[in-house]
Amino acid sequence: MRYALYDMRVTAIVPAAGKGSRIKSSIEKPYIKIKGRPVLAWTLQALSRNNSIKEIIVAVSRNRMRKARRDVIDKYGIKKVRLVPGGKERKDSVANALKSVSSGTEYVLIHDGSRPFIDNALINNSLAAARKTGAAIVAVPVKPTLKIVGKDKRIKSTPDRKYFWEAQTPQVFEKGLVEKAYAGMAGKSATDDSMLVEAMGIKPVIVMGSYRNIKITTKEDLDIAKMLIKRGAK
Repeated sequence: MRYALYDMRVTAIVPAAGKGSRIKSSIEKPYIKIKGRPVLAWTLQALSRNNSIKEIIVAVSRNRMRKARRDVIDKYGIKKVRLVPGGKERKDSVANALKSVSSGTEYVLIHDGSRPFIDNALINNSLAAARKTGAAIVAVPVKPTLKIVGKDKRIKSTPDRKYFWEAQTPQVFEKGLVEKAYAGMAGKSATDDSMLVEAMGIKPVIVMGSYRNIKITTKEDLDIAKMLIKRGAK
């Protein structure tokens, strides 16, 4: 199994062009430091260590390409990385990166640049699932009780939470499948890559994720990330 995974030709795409306005920082989110190292560096180092990933394409803001190269990739000696300009939205950044994927790539792994706690197990488990099914996403069961609420802020119903999972990344797809999904994305709203694949009638398989695999979006997320680093999560 391990040899088969290493034999896969995988390109990782990392959208990292977000400004991070919700985190209320003067520093753009990919470059905020945790334990002296930019968030994006933590993420890329984890991806670059995986033997199945042959190249990493990072979509960053057009005016931050030099900074990303100097302060992240070169400074920390991260291999396999190429940079492309990001887009207005996350899906636009991924679409730009897809144009640069090498012709020999079999699978595309997409991972948020602001999820620094990805590890080899999550990568390998999602790759193994995608190899069997063509499409796989990492997710975790939802813990809280969920309420469906109307415009008047009154509760309409309480669904059974056992049917709800919180989508994470990485999300892995056969190259041709994800290219087709993004080619037809015009006019569609999508907060993750799976939504575009699902719109084609494909049902990706769920891979058990990790509650530590957080996406840094708010100041509270950043505080949690710092605690996880302190406790040796990386």
